[in-house]
Parts: sequence; C-alpha cells; structure tokens
Amino acid sequence: MPNPEPASADTDDIAYFSEENSAEVVNARIDHAKANPRIAEVVEAMTRHLHAFVKEVEPTHEEWLAGIEFLTRTGHMCTQWRQEFILLSDVLGVSMLVDAINSRRPSGATENTILGPFYVMNPPNRKNGDTICLDGKGEPLVVRGRVTDTAGKPIPGARLDVWQTNDDGFYDVQQKDVQPDMNMRGVFAADRDGAYWFRSALPRYYPIPGDGPVGELLNALGRGINRAAHIHVILTAEGYDPVITHIFEPHCQYLRQDAVFGVKKSLIGDFRKTSDAAEAKKLGFDGPEFWEVEQDFVLTPATGRKAFIHQV
Repeated sequence: MPNPEPASADTDDIAYFSEENSAEVVNARIDHAKANPRIAEVVEAMTRHLHAFVKEVEPTHEEWLAGIEFLTRTGHMCTQWRQEFILLSDVLGVSMLVDAINSRRPSGATENTILGPFYVMNPPNRKNGDTICLDGKGEPLVVRGRVTDTAGKPIPGARLDVWQTNDDGFYDVQQKDVQPDMNMRGVFAADRDGAYWFRSALPRYYPIPGDGPVGELLNALGRGINRAAHIHVILTAEGYDPVITHIFEPHCQYLRQDAVFGVKKSLIGDFRKTSDAAEAKKLGFDGPEFWEVEQDFVLTPATGRKAFIHQV
C-alpha cells in the first residue's frame, strides 16, 4: 500500500496547536459547508477573543479552574425564580450593550434600558388616576405624562405596563406572603390626547441579589450591589416599536453607581416635592405633601422589532 502524501506546510500550520496560532487552529476545524453560518460566525469571533483574553491574562491552572468553578456555581444558583447568569451579564454591562445594539432609535425617541428580572406577565389593567401602591407604604407620588410619536402627535391607547419595588425595596414576587399580589404593578392606557397618569410611591434604591457568585465577584471588585431608584415601564402601541425603559429618581445616591449600568441621562425624571393640601386631598393622599413627576415618552414607527422579555 502506498504511503499517504505528506501534509503540506500550509496544512500543518492549521492542523497542529501552538500558543501562537491557537485560535486559528480551533476555527479551522469548523466545516463551513455543514455549519450553521451564524453559529459559525459567532463561535469564530468568540474563539478569537477568548484566546486573546487568555494570552493577555496568562492564568495559572488554579486560576482557570477557579473561573470554571465560578461559572459552575453560577449555573447552580439558577432556578425558576432566579437567573444568576442574567445577573452576571447585567453587572458586566453586557445586557445593556446588547440592548443598546438592538434598540437604536432616532434622536428624541425614548431610550431603552434593561428589563430586569422581576417583570410579571399579565399585570392588572388599571384606569388613569388609579394607584399601584396597594400596601400604602412610602411617600405618595403622582406620575403624569404623554405618549407621542417623534413629530409630537399623540398616540391614543398606548399601553404603559409599570412596576416598581415598594418602600421597603422589594418587588411583590420577592415577598409573596408579605405584600399584596400585584402590589406596585399595573397597566394604563393613554387617552385620546396621549396623556396618562397614575399614583404610586416614591421609588427607592434596592440591592440586587448578593448572596451568590455574582455578589461575591462584585465584593471582590469593591463594587456595590445597589440599583438606582426607578420605575419600570414597557410601552406598546399598534404601529410602533415597543420600548422597555425606566423613570429614574434624580436624588438617588446610587444614580451614578447603578449596579447594572441601567441609568441613561434622558431617563432621569424631574421629581418635585409639592405641599398643597387641597391638591393632595383631590388626589386621595392623606397628608398635604406629595411628590410628582411628569415623564413624556416618544415612540418610533414599527420596524418589526419585538420587546425582549425573559422570564426567570
């Protein structure tokens, strides 16, 4: 039997692994005739950057195993109600970057920010002027505004799905036997002028889960675990792209240190404290003092983009 032809020098360069050509050797094994083109593109780029990272950091065997163990523990923390990998993506700024890439809009349109892990499907429909604060805690707040297109034309019927923590810094799903069901949640519809309004409580900062691997990582980096005070809003309207966004409270001490990088300047609301006994009584508040914020939202024509809502 004749001996096989010796491999060429060019073939040898991508057949045998070395420190210098490591990424090229791995990527050369992809059979582009059989591979899913997008998966191949993503894996090739991931391999190049991962190998470049390893060459820059030069981890020891112990450090590399510690990294694998960290990811293993991150996976073990994931349950039906908690997604530690999403939390890891959040604190590294990756969730915000992916969202920014997928939510590019013209100047003047409302900006996106991350959904967060505590969204609940099918919250109750409420009428304009209703309160979402069912436990009566916190400083009273009234939220008003309009929903328009980029030309300032009102969008009647635009849907505003809102939710926030209570004054103790917890979402209702975190305190099933403590808070009323659907506390601090509701869906409102803009009127024929695009206007909406509802009553709530002044939002407050709160910590992201810090009892798992992600919390350990933040502690090792000297980083905080608090989210800046905010109200979540998902806006939808027929013929317009959906928007997942926040209204941030400007006086919050963590506005510039939000643990998941969710704050954008355009989303910081103008919260004002008002002392007006007659107006407070008309709004149904007990005392003469209350907070108010006026936040308008601007939607753009539909492009087929969908709101990415993950359940954890």
